Amino acid sequence: MGYPSPAVRDITPEQRARLMELAARRGEKGFSKLVQQALDAYLRSQAGEEEKRRRALMLKGALDSREAERLRAATCEIRESWR
Repeated sequence: MGYPSPAVRDITPEQRARLMELAARRGEKGFSKLVQQALDAYLRSQAGEEEKRRRALMLKGALDSREAERLRAATCEIRESWR
């Protein structure tokens, strides 16, 4: 048997045990399919985040100075209440 890939070596024993448990519940012998599905979900979520960032950047400068100042003041007020 060959050496595990670097990604597999980075999985903790607890993570491996949990993945094996989940795979067994699904009737699978290994956890490769679970890892593939998790990566697909992560990559989809990141694509969505990138789109959100892109749309937010398109709004840059969309507020006039008075609106920007009101938003800044409201944000500061909210942040103060967190502390």
